[in-house]
Amino acid sequence: MSHALATRYFADLTQPEIAAQFERNPLVLLPAGSVEQHGPHLPTGTDIFAANVISHAVAERMDGLVLPATPLGVTPMHMPFEGTITLTPDTYMRVVKETCVSTAQHGAKYLLILNWHEGNIPSLAIAAESLHRDHGMTVLTVQACYVAAELYGHECNGLTHGGEIEALAVLAHRPDLVHLDRIDYSSDHELGRSMDRLRRTRSYQPVLTDIRSIAPTGWYGSPEHATVEKGERMLRDIADAIATEATEIFRQLDAVQGGVAEVKQLREAAGGS
Repeated sequence: MSHALATRYFADLTQPEIAAQFERNPLVLLPAGSVEQHGPHLPTGTDIFAANVISHAVAERMDGLVLPATPLGVTPMHMPFEGTITLTPDTYMRVVKETCVSTAQHGAKYLLILNWHEGNIPSLAIAAESLHRDHGMTVLTVQACYVAAELYGHECNGLTHGGEIEALAVLAHRPDLVHLDRIDYSSDHELGRSMDRLRRTRSYQPVLTDIRSIAPTGWYGSPEHATVEKGERMLRDIADAIATEATEIFRQLDAVQGGVAEVKQLREAAGGS
């Protein structure tokens, strides 16, 4: 259920509004993205713009708050191109953990990490484990870019770097930053698809030196048919899907982890281990 907050962005709210919201529903969402080159037509902030706007739409549906996450991520693969800024995994994990621990100290209990950048996945997994085990948060990480691919890959030629799905995500948030008239020099689609298939399998994960192994020009795809209307539709569909699934997963986690917590409390009260 959504409550009448003017915005779901944590940094836009006052302290009393945040305190009241934590009393009502102690759920926070952490957008995870990156600042990296996306060709001549999309902004370097594409990934964090996508994560932010989807997080806000999900927060409206789940009655949560969107934390002011760092726009930066772990993206050394894109460093050969200007416009890319990368953090080391250790730095990124510390920023994620310290951001979320601060809110846990104020009463946040549920954390939904919404990620749009594949390079963040290993670091987020380690940070999420620590936030759960060391700080007691119930944590769920959603790879929103993969949700987008599942829902819209069939009509957008898959999830490609700088392709239609990413263009739609920015169009739903900052259409003024999308320059479809500048589309030029897309790399070969077959090479991009074959390399993306290789690195996205569950069984084999090769380490690539830089994005040129996938797309020599830094990007590939067919974003020329992207529109604001389609971007807004994609945003609604992704947010609906994530909110529905995340709500159910949190319910399941409460059911199993609540039982574990009760047993632990009983053992501690009895002086057992």
